[in-house]
Amino acid sequence: MRMRHSPSSLPLAALLGAALSLLPGCESTKSSGPSPSDPQGAQPTGVQTGDASWQRARVGDRVTYSFAATQSSEPRGGGTQNALAGQVSLEVVSVQQPWVWVRLSFTDEAGKPLAQARLSQDLLIPIRSDGTRPLELKPQGESTAERASAVGRTWEALRYVNDARPVDGPLQTRVYAVQPGPLYLTHGLLSADTTLSGFGAAGDFKLTLRELREGSDSATAQAPTLERPLGPGAYYDRRMEMGPSPSVHRVCFAAERGFLLRTEGPIDTAAAPCSDFSQAEPEPLEEVLMGLPFAAIADGTWPPAAAASGTRGTLSLEGRDIPALTAQRTDTSDGVQRVSSETYAAEPWAPALSGLPHEARFQPLASGTERVGAGGKRESEGSSRLVRWGSWLPGTRK
Repeated sequence: MRMRHSPSSLPLAALLGAALSLLPGCESTKSSGPSPSDPQGAQPTGVQTGDASWQRARVGDRVTYSFAATQSSEPRGGGTQNALAGQVSLEVVSVQQPWVWVRLSFTDEAGKPLAQARLSQDLLIPIRSDGTRPLELKPQGESTAERASAVGRTWEALRYVNDARPVDGPLQTRVYAVQPGPLYLTHGLLSADTTLSGFGAAGDFKLTLRELREGSDSATAQAPTLERPLGPGAYYDRRMEMGPSPSVHRVCFAAERGFLLRTEGPIDTAAAPCSDFSQAEPEPLEEVLMGLPFAAIADGTWPPAAAASGTRGTLSLEGRDIPALTAQRTDTSDGVQRVSSETYAAEPWAPALSGLPHEARFQPLASGTERVGAGGKRESEGSSRLVRWGSWLPGTRK
């Protein structure tokens, strides 16, 4: 499973990689000899996922990272360069076991909201603290043990380096605390660095731990309304008019112990909504934190340029009138003329879209292609339309 940050974006693993250098504020030295927590001198063999910490989650648990992303239009640098820097935070805002409600927020370096539409609003993530399936963190690349210094602490850590540049892939580095402890929200991630390479890609993404705060055992809060979900706890349906048999596909999201799960397929009318994530590929939450800012600069401003100069109107969805922008283009191939259209939300955070998962807000709400025949008569060759969305969580289902 990969959270889809935009319809045009490749998966994060294909776009991003991490450089070997350490980030400011997260310096380290190679381990040599026994560590204070390992008097026998045994080297750590893997990163723990922090499952027990999810069971002990407290309101107010918070982790903040600094991030910096750059992207160039030229593979060797130069050209048009886009950049974005700021902070990203995860904070526990409610604990209703087995659900831990986490708020994801992006700000600029001064703590103010970002101008980029994709990152301008806080997002909610209900995460199960127990398990419905085995989940294991498996960072890619060769690992070496070290002691890393971050937020005033020294951590026994593992540095993973995955260099895919020989096959036009990215260079990735991830540094994880062996025992996540209070860093359980991101599996103990201390720093990450990714450098793009190949496929005409040029850019870099850096993430470094900035702040760590532990909540209070006595703090309580009601579960918030799932108005702006990142994805987990929510779903959306699309009607696909392709060929002789139209169908409705459902996209479902869930999260367990810091992993995001996504499924997509035809609706099973015999099963409860979003009841089976057994085949979903888990994606660590920390990878999503890196993917969202990079997608924001890769895809540019909102709305897309073609839509911004298109036709303004409304689109009726779920009985709601959504302010929308429609872009059309006409192509001719082999003597056949076709008209394609895409309709986007003019304001992706409009109240009428409450409950819609993040990825669907920045995809076309409706799209289609028509073939122009004799006398200008048009015949549909296929279309897609958002038809339904909501929460599948018990007690909140629409």
